[in-house]
Amino acid sequence: MKTFPTVLRQALCLFVAAWSCLCHAQGADTYPRRPIHITVVFAPGGGADVAARLVGPKLAERLGQPVVIENRPGMGGGIGAEYVAKSSPDGYNLVLASSGGLTALPFLYKNVAFSPEKDLTPITTFGISPLVLVAGPSFPGKTVKDVIALAQQQPGVLAHATAGGNGTAPHLAAELFKVMTDTQIIHVPYKGGAPALLSVIAGEVPLGFVDLATARPHLEGGKARALAVLGKNRTSVAPQIPTVAESGVPGYEADGWFALMAPAGTPASIVMRLNKELRVILESPDVKARFASVGLEPTSSSPEDVTQMMRKDSAKWEKLIKEHNLTAD
Repeated sequence: MKTFPTVLRQALCLFVAAWSCLCHAQGADTYPRRPIHITVVFAPGGGADVAARLVGPKLAERLGQPVVIENRPGMGGGIGAEYVAKSSPDGYNLVLASSGGLTALPFLYKNVAFSPEKDLTPITTFGISPLVLVAGPSFPGKTVKDVIALAQQQPGVLAHATAGGNGTAPHLAAELFKVMTDTQIIHVPYKGGAPALLSVIAGEVPLGFVDLATARPHLEGGKARALAVLGKNRTSVAPQIPTVAESGVPGYEADGWFALMAPAGTPASIVMRLNKELRVILESPDVKARFASVGLEPTSSSPEDVTQMMRKDSAKWEKLIKEHNLTAD
């Protein structure tokens, strides 16, 4: 026979559980109640930054609250991602993170203070920023095969710039290129795609691994030349540019994608609300057209899809980094 204190304790526990569920439901129903901040892990002007600023106003319109875009570049996207990972898991601080920062960071840097997989919760993929190998106007080569030949003739003399520096998708793509072509090309990291590309145009660095969104205006203006896109297939936003694989390096593939993430522990109801709204936005014809006009491919997915992409790329880059002793410290 239960005593009165025992019954009272059980009733109190049930009341607390019910109240917690009610508050959680009400919190989801009233979210958001203040501005949402999206941290972009690169400097202004790159593919991820352009995407965030295209989508931000539309998300604000659908949610009824301002969406503030902030830039926190550095450490291959790690600085911005870590900042959000340590924020309150309430849906008001999100990060638009890069594929490199979400997958390769723990293997390249010795002192990473967070785990992308454990400390961040996926919301949706946000887009693909096709990567491209570009050459300055004074570079003598015209094709990928020319680059390989010149690099093999003078090991350690040719140099390439990368957008975002160590641990970013362009940097990883460049390292994979050098491994698969058995070339020694000096890496010159820049904080963003714009300064990397400007150095190529000025002839300070002959080659660049950058995102197409940044390069496109300069390619169309004749200030730089695209030698190849780095993905598995040609990109729909610039189908005339061949892939590295079809240019003489079979099996080469390196994609630059980014995803919107929240701090781990963010309520599932908030994650799914954001996922639902963003999928509507990213799949709308006008956003697709605007993305394409700046060299981006919009994508959206479930949170589970993002997790699978992270795990797949993590395994790929971990193998490359460990087998070839790559480091960013």
